[in-house]
Order: sequence, then C-alpha cells, then structure tokens
Amino acid sequence: MTEKAREYEVVLWGATGFTGSLVARHLAENYGEGLAWALAGRNREKLEALRDTLGLPDLPIIQADSGDRASLDAMVARTRVVCTTVGPYARYGDALLAACAAAGTHYCDLTGEVQWMARTIDRYLATARDSGARIVHTCGFDSIPSDLGTWYLQEQMFERYGEYADEVKSRVGKFSGGASGGTIASMMLMLEEAVDDPAVREALANPYSLNPEGEQWGPDELDSNQPQYDADFAQWTAPFVMAAINARVVRRSNALAGYPWGVDFRFDERLLTGAGARGKARAAGIGMGSQLTPLVMGLKPLRWMAGRLLPAPGEGPSPREQRRGHFELFFHGRNFASGNALKLRVSGDRDPGYGATSRMLGEAAVCLARDNLDCDGGVWTPATAMDGLLLARLQASAGIQFDILDD
Repeated sequence: MTEKAREYEVVLWGATGFTGSLVARHLAENYGEGLAWALAGRNREKLEALRDTLGLPDLPIIQADSGDRASLDAMVARTRVVCTTVGPYARYGDALLAACAAAGTHYCDLTGEVQWMARTIDRYLATARDSGARIVHTCGFDSIPSDLGTWYLQEQMFERYGEYADEVKSRVGKFSGGASGGTIASMMLMLEEAVDDPAVREALANPYSLNPEGEQWGPDELDSNQPQYDADFAQWTAPFVMAAINARVVRRSNALAGYPWGVDFRFDERLLTGAGARGKARAAGIGMGSQLTPLVMGLKPLRWMAGRLLPAPGEGPSPREQRRGHFELFFHGRNFASGNALKLRVSGDRDPGYGATSRMLGEAAVCLARDNLDCDGGVWTPATAMDGLLLARLQASAGIQFDILDD
C-alpha cells in the first residue's frame, strides 16, 4: 500500500446484505466511532436505513456499483481495507478485487470458490505484489478455523517438542447452524462452471490447486466419500462439505510459508459421525450424498429446482438462532519419527454460517487495517497474512477459542 494516508481504515462492501449487516453490527458494537470505517453498496436508502439501526448517525456512506469500475476505483482509493460480503465472488468479485490490487488496498472476503481463487491468484498476484495490496480470501468459517487451527497446532508442537507435525487431521465435531444461502449459491455456481470449463474441473480435481505455480503436487489425495474409522478420535468419519476449500487453503499456507512443515506434510478434514455401527451407517449416508451431489447438480433442471428449495443469498437465521448456534473442530497432529502428538479444539459460540463468520470477517478486516503484519503485497491465506495477530483478535472479540487438549 502507498504511504499516503487513507480516509478510512475499513470500507464494508455489501453492507446491506444479510451477512454484511451482521459484519456491520459487529464492527459497530466492538469498535463504533473508534474505527474509521464506512458502509458501502449500491442503494443509498438501504445504507442509510442500516446506519440508523446501528446507532451511528455520523457513520459515512459510500455509494458505488460493481458494474462501474470508476466508482470502485474511487471507493478503494479512500480506504486501507475493503471487506466484502458480495458473492458469489466468481460472478461479482473480479472488478472489486482488480481495483484493490491496482490501488494497493488490502482486501478480505468470504469466498470458498476454489476455481475463482485459482483464477485470482493467476490474474492479480503480480499486481498486488507491485502495489503492496494484501489479498486474503476465505476469512469466514471457511477457512479461518481450519487454517489458523492448523497453524496454531503446529506452533504449539514446535514450542513443546522442537518439531512440527508431519500430519494434521481436522475433525468437525458438534455444530448447530446450516450453510448460508450465499455459500450454497457459490457452490452451485462452481458446479455449473465445472460442467462447461475444463480449467474449473482441473482446479477441483487437484488437492493442491491453490499452491503456487510449479508446486501443485503433494502426498494428499482427493477426499474419500467412504466411511473411515479414525482411531485417534475413536469415531467414524464422513466427508465434510467445506473440506474441499479448507484443505487447499491449509496446503497453500504451508507452501507460502516455505514448507516449514515439510513438502510431504499431510492434511485432511472430515466430519465425526460417532462410534459403532450407528456412526458407520451415518458416515456411509453422508458419503453417498456427497458422491451424488455433483452428479445431480450437473443437471440444469435439478440445479434450478435446488435453487428454488434451498436458502437463497440474503436469507439467514434469526438473531436468536445465531446466538444458540455453535461449532467445534478438533485437530490432531503427529510427528511420525518421534511419535510426539498434540490435540487442539477450535470452538465458536455462534452459528458457523452467519454469526461466527461475520465476526471472523470483521476481525480480519480490522487486523489488516491496524496490525503490523509481516507479509508484503500478494495473495495470502488468513494464517500466512495474519497468524497470531488475528488469532488473538478472534479470541478477544469474536467468541472463537483455540484450546490445546491434554490427554
């Protein structure tokens, strides 16, 4: 970023959407007028109505349009960070990201679209490096808990044993709250693009597709749809819907950091389904659904039907449902040579799709704006851009906890 002072620390783009309004509320409640920030979007009346509900009558408003590049350029030039909730990003995100990369404006979003992330790395990495813009995707439930959880476990492994884990397993435990309408829309668009675009199919078929060019290989394979028993957790496991993005982000973190965990580091993420025959049967059912979903969604009439039945972007749980939501992820890391192992729990006190995600994104934006980060301009992961600085903010202000579990 250029040294010239910016008018704002954070501009929230898409503020009047369901998730955007939650991010706005989090920033208002935790930072208020102590943060130089602004609400941004297309509709000024909706932005003013949101401002009224926040109780911040002097909060600035910026009107811009994703179809008007000049308005985006003007907006991003005024702020240190743009925080965007407008997805699917593969459909609506390119112009804003291009503007940020060119202006040296830091950027964070909620995308879980592997194919779009792969394209943005190719298109904007060089520009972001030149301008100093830090571009950070996946700053929500996908993929902050998985990415920072793995990073923190590895840091604790090294602190305790002087060595890193050769393998980290992430296991999704109890959670309450379904996928957001925006996440579902993004997944459907990704499947739709995969039908017509070989490059998208290639990105989805390679577990290392988000690694730097020339480094898109490693020991991990695509996630299995079959039930798998995990002796370290004494439970059966099934494929987890967000593992496809989370695992790629973790692998990219290891690569961007220069492979401190080794070029043969292994990572996988799965859903815990319980012990015994019931746990195995549940894992088998989830696995069958995971196997059929891309086949079914590859058919246009069924995609249309799903779009009518599933939650749409902008729809979400009530405040009470968000407060009652929660999630837990468990991590197990092991060094094969020494046998040293460590377990970690990452937990949140809001539903993962909205309540927790909006807090994570808000804290990521403030971290990018205010904290003294080690990385230069480029396309980073949450862990490689913000590591322990973001973790501390999440524990202090977002209800996300990182706890080492001693057996």
